[in-house]
Amino acid sequence: MRDYYEILEIDRGADAEDIKKAYRHMALKYHPDRNPGDKQAEETFKDAAEAYEVLSNPEKRQIYDQYGHEGLKGTGRFEGFDDIFSSFGDIFEDIFSFGRGSRSRTRAERGADLQYNLEIDFLEAVFGCEKDIEMPRFEECTDCHGLGYETGYEPVVCPMCDGQGRILRSQGFFRVSGTCPKCHGHGRVITHPCKTCKGFGRVEEKRKIKVNIPPGINTGMRLRLKGEGESGIYGGPPGDLYVDVLVSPHEYFEREDDDIICRLTISFPEAALGKEIEVPTLKGFEKISIPKGIQHGETIRLRGKGIARLRGPGRGDQIVVVNIRTPTKLSKKQEELLKELADLEKSDVESKTHFWNTFVKKR
Repeated sequence: MRDYYEILEIDRGADAEDIKKAYRHMALKYHPDRNPGDKQAEETFKDAAEAYEVLSNPEKRQIYDQYGHEGLKGTGRFEGFDDIFSSFGDIFEDIFSFGRGSRSRTRAERGADLQYNLEIDFLEAVFGCEKDIEMPRFEECTDCHGLGYETGYEPVVCPMCDGQGRILRSQGFFRVSGTCPKCHGHGRVITHPCKTCKGFGRVEEKRKIKVNIPPGINTGMRLRLKGEGESGIYGGPPGDLYVDVLVSPHEYFEREDDDIICRLTISFPEAALGKEIEVPTLKGFEKISIPKGIQHGETIRLRGKGIARLRGPGRGDQIVVVNIRTPTKLSKKQEELLKELADLEKSDVESKTHFWNTFVKKR
């Protein structure tokens, strides 16, 4: 078990006020609302509470100074946060609120949520990536630890509302209760504001934030980065950052849900005779067989060659849409061959027409 004086970072000769100030600083820094999910911060918060519980009690402190932890065996440790808060309610009220009583308003406020528009390219969305973004946000003032006033001073009871946070005003025959204009409902006022943050408890800074883009994300989707919004006010928890994603179009590929659409242009002879041809996929080129007689607009499906599903296993498909190119400039030889082909097709049509007409006449 660590030394109680070491935990609170004070000298052994510290007086009661020094001990209280040290504990206030530790409680504010390691409060569970400000360190969600941080087990180390939780333990430090509990250690600080135990140290304060002993050192703020003159009898216990005397025993501890003389016999150490052995002398306090059997006194027990706090069971949890509720136990700590109930034991030191006045301390936490001082830290996180100005004013007392049922009409006082808590100063601790959650920080604002922030929103950021992030544009990524098509393949970054397909495979996922990490992006660094930079944005301004309000951060807790490191000089006053978010309290808004200079070290060594405390907020004083508001002289206008006597610490109630509200005042009564006469309007004709009526008396109306309203928020105190001097303390803005807090019940106390800062007489010596922090020089760095001017009493606000926060300062604006630019921060670089790493954003993990999951594979398969698409335009219009939103990522939530918990705790990456603005710092809370006077010890409140931070807000969240919402990243709205916009995916840039690709030169060759289009997207339809989890499928990839790729358009392939082939010549008329290739469509008529069939051919093996290489097509681009998300992971390089792949050979496919064009069947004989394929028609314009028909598709060839490559199973499992699409985008990884954002929710659930598996991938989509790649769909190759076949476009048949009609030549616009022909050589003399090409014209002759096409005319010959046209004549053959014409003869075939005439033969079928003759057969049909003869069949009809016989009926």
